Formats: sequence, C-alpha cells, structure tokens
Amino acid sequence: AEWPLRPGDKKTSWDKDEFLDSIYWIRQLLAVVFGVLWGIIKFKGFIGILMYVALNLLIVFLYYTSYQNIDEEEYGGHVELAKEGLLTSFSLFLVFWIILYTLYVQPMGHMVTG
Repeated sequence: AEWPLRPGDKKTSWDKDEFLDSIYWIRQLLAVVFGVLWGIIKFKGFIGILMYVALNLLIVFLYYTSYQNIDEEEYGGHVELAKEGLLTSFSLFLVFWIILYTLYVQPMGHMVTG
C-alpha cells in the first residue's frame, strides 16, 4: 500500500478534501512522535498536554502558511484548518504518551497486579 498523500510535496493547487487529509495525517504523525517523546522524557500533567496542543497547532499553522503558502480562506479559514484531525490526534498522542510513560516509570517486571 502506498501513502495516500504526500504532505511534504508542495503543490500549486490543492483540492480542499485532499489538503484537509494531508493536515489530518500530519497531525497523526505528530501525535505518535510527540507521544513517544513525552513518554520517554517523562513529562507529567497539564503542561505536557498544553505543550503538545501548542506545538501541534504551531507546526500545522507553519505548514499551511509558510511551506504550502495557501490562502486559508479557500479551505475554510484558520479555525477549520486548526481543528482538522486535532481530537483524533490528541487521543493518539495520549495513548502513546501514557503507554511509554508507564513503561519507563514502572518497568514491566514491577507492575502491581490486582
């Protein structure tokens, strides 16, 4: 199977759904990367969540304003682009963060069984 989109490819024009799909997949990739990093670094609490959301929004914003250089109004505006795939990526981020954090803080051999 081939990657459905190539978000790294600069295009002169995007179909709206295709561009929103590229943002969705970028967010999923960021969720996995940041979730693994946050777990390994052992971030805790609300500051970790806040940092993830801020970095996610910033990276996607820079992607469509600086790298792709699109007119955001053609794709529903900043709000539409900001929320595209954000909640699903947040869930994925939490899964990776929690699993990796748990593995690094409490190794498998020392798990408490109920």
